[in-house]
Amino acid sequence: MTGKADRVEARVSRGLRDLLPEQLLARQHMVDTIRGVYELYGFVPLATPAIEYLDVLRGSAAGQETAQSIFTVSNPEAEALGLRFDLTVPLARVIAQHRELPRPFRRYQVAPVWRADKPDKGRFREFTQFDLDSVGTESEIADTEVMAGMCDTLNALKVGPFRVRFSSRGILNVLLAYAGIPAERASDVFRVLDKLDKVGMKKVRLELTEGYVDSSGDPIRGVGLAGGQVDKIERFLAVPATDRRATLAELRATFAGVENADAELGLVEKISNHLYALGYGDDQVSLDVSIARGLAYYTGPVFEAVLLDAPQFGSVFGGGRYDDLVMRFLGERVPAVGASIGVDRLLAALVHLGRAGTQKSTAKVLVVRMDPALEEDYVAMTWELRRAGIPAELYLGTQKGPGKQLKYADAWGVPIALLYGSNEKERGVVTLKDMEVGRRKAEALARREEWLDARPGQREVPRAQLVAAVQEMLREMPGGILGERGR
Repeated sequence: MTGKADRVEARVSRGLRDLLPEQLLARQHMVDTIRGVYELYGFVPLATPAIEYLDVLRGSAAGQETAQSIFTVSNPEAEALGLRFDLTVPLARVIAQHRELPRPFRRYQVAPVWRADKPDKGRFREFTQFDLDSVGTESEIADTEVMAGMCDTLNALKVGPFRVRFSSRGILNVLLAYAGIPAERASDVFRVLDKLDKVGMKKVRLELTEGYVDSSGDPIRGVGLAGGQVDKIERFLAVPATDRRATLAELRATFAGVENADAELGLVEKISNHLYALGYGDDQVSLDVSIARGLAYYTGPVFEAVLLDAPQFGSVFGGGRYDDLVMRFLGERVPAVGASIGVDRLLAALVHLGRAGTQKSTAKVLVVRMDPALEEDYVAMTWELRRAGIPAELYLGTQKGPGKQLKYADAWGVPIALLYGSNEKERGVVTLKDMEVGRRKAEALARREEWLDARPGQREVPRAQLVAAVQEMLREMPGGILGERGR
């Protein structure tokens, strides 16, 4: 036995966490659902190492801020390595390294990533992303496909009402020309525009001009634009995002005569028309010119998805076209477009909305050990259920009485308990107990005598019909839980 002085405190590092069965089963259900949509679209899986060379991770189009959040690690060879901070940079490295891959290369990947950010509520240093990307195609249908995949994924996950918003880096470049802002000021302007949802137009206007002092007393340096230039930006941002056709018409009127406006708006219109043709109307996808996400990274259309019932969680799914990322490795431009779903953020939102799975156990049946003389029967019934494809657990704990074993089934949320004693064996039957029905009815019965008479949720079936009876019970349960996860 370890002495008290030798014990190690059980703890995890800041920003990291354990995922207990209920959380992990809900996540697995989500991942399986997303994978099903991506494979329906013909995307193929890819896995890359968690550790990459630092020079692969650093200096990417992801920007200096992300580069500073890389967890650095070491190996026996003392090479400079880091944990991946996203799944897109490793994808670019794969494209450059495996030139034999046919293009377009359309892949999905689900894996943890790490960022050395300051931990906060709902913000972790290790989290899971699920990406889909098309590399090697310039067609705007690829952008359309990613947005359609976002819609289909969120519908499959039954998240409730959502909105996929999209715009384009090209449209914002046209805005610079319209407002008379030099191209070299683009990053400063877009950085401020990206704050619009958080701080509002009044503070965006101040930061674009002379700056201001925020509520904490910190000075926010201004970009130094003229009032007339900001007036044009504000006019642009006021374009409504309710009807894609009307939005495009207003943008054409606003940008009349501005260089490249027709080409950039024409590209967005093509994507919008494809989406209309596929049945993705304005209720699911909006053209929202206020989006300024990741514009040091994206080169064309950009998109993000928000849950209308939980807007406080921000974007749960986002992406865009990034045609320059592979250039770092190959020295040539390779067109690419993709999106990433924040699995942990979306799961947190679904938990908040009460739309996440609540399953605690994978077992659908707990075989209760009532009589030591019947051990072989219990083992045989457990494997009989398993071989029929029904997840089953044989109770192997220390509790002897069936009542305490039923409490174990209840604690883990196992929907059916199998009861079999000498009485059942003599009569050639088994007793199956629907734990949820039993719990509800037991709460309604005031006296123990009533409960003993009613035996709520229990049914006897011939021993030979065990598998068929369990399958029937599972089909009758809410949602038909046979073989499904995340309930």
